[in-house]
Amino acid sequence: MSSPSLVLFIAQILSGILTVYFWIVIIAALMTWIEPNPYNPIVRFLYSVTEPVFEWVRDHIPVSFAGIDFSPIIVIIVILFLQEYLIPKVAFLIMYGT
Repeated sequence: MSSPSLVLFIAQILSGILTVYFWIVIIAALMTWIEPNPYNPIVRFLYSVTEPVFEWVRDHIPVSFAGIDFSPIIVIIVILFLQEYLIPKVAFLIMYGT
């Protein structure tokens, strides 16, 4: 059996990383409503960390309806599922078994 404190620490780190990425996705989605300078380093960073994931979602799930791209919503739903269900469930199973 693994140490419960180590498992909880790793689960909290993963959840924290997902929270940061959640907010990056929100900001990137909001930026599509304005026309930011594409040469701005912050804009370039946000696009470089979100567009590969959005592109993967677009390739595997039809998420554009009436010209609106819903891939950020799909990514947010997956992040929330991972944070609220999968990470706690896996951490519990690792700590206490089946």
